[in-house]
Amino acid sequence: MKAIEANAKATTGKVNWVLFNPKTYATILYLLLSLPLGIIYFTVAITGLVLSIGLTPIFIGIPLFFGVAKLLNGIVSFEQSMIRQILGLPTPPFSNTYNHQSEAGQNWLMRMVRGFDGGLFIRNLLLILLRFVTGIVFFVIMVTVISLGLGFIALPVVHIILMNEIQLDILENNLFNYFHIDWTYNQQYMLYVGVGLVLFWIALRVVNGLMQIQRRIMYVDEPYQQQQQPVPAESQIHAQVQSSQYFKYQEDQPTQGMIQPVFRELL
Repeated sequence: MKAIEANAKATTGKVNWVLFNPKTYATILYLLLSLPLGIIYFTVAITGLVLSIGLTPIFIGIPLFFGVAKLLNGIVSFEQSMIRQILGLPTPPFSNTYNHQSEAGQNWLMRMVRGFDGGLFIRNLLLILLRFVTGIVFFVIMVTVISLGLGFIALPVVHIILMNEIQLDILENNLFNYFHIDWTYNQQYMLYVGVGLVLFWIALRVVNGLMQIQRRIMYVDEPYQQQQQPVPAESQIHAQVQSSQYFKYQEDQPTQGMIQPVFRELL
């Protein structure tokens, strides 16, 4: 039972104690790199498809198309493995269904054609296009929420530096003066730092939430769902009926064996 619970926790990939968890900061680095990587993936995919379609009349486009399909599959697999490493998910077992003997003697083009999966190609292409969009959106959201929290935390330091260097008081016209609250700078500093810490903690929660969304978008959980397919209820009921009939038969057999000798003695 404990092993099942541990396995279930390992496949969830949820991050606890976000402020002190290394997964949180690895996620921040991943989302920072998501913008340039998304642009690179999008450029490679579109350029490869356009070239393969344009070069089809001179035969070069056909093998180029299969090469692009293989490259897209590699990009998606790389993204999935990177998300698994960041979230600490177990690596799914590798299922090798590739038959080398059946393809012996075939040329490289026939091997590429036989290994091509149209549904997988369309899915990978859509995932890369979606990865480009989410890379931009998630990058903007992450930078905004983290900058907001860090801005409040660093506000006292910035205020002190500006006051000492150029005598600029950025806290001269603030909400405290508007509501006629006579707070000293030290009291305001404590409030701003406290608000900044709360906002920064919320920002880290948002970052981990974005990572969970990215995980579901990239089909990272697909291998685990295939491993943990539930047994149908009808099969369980059928197995229980068979087992009950078997035990009933085992209970009846010794009784019949004991009755027959006694019946013969009476005769």
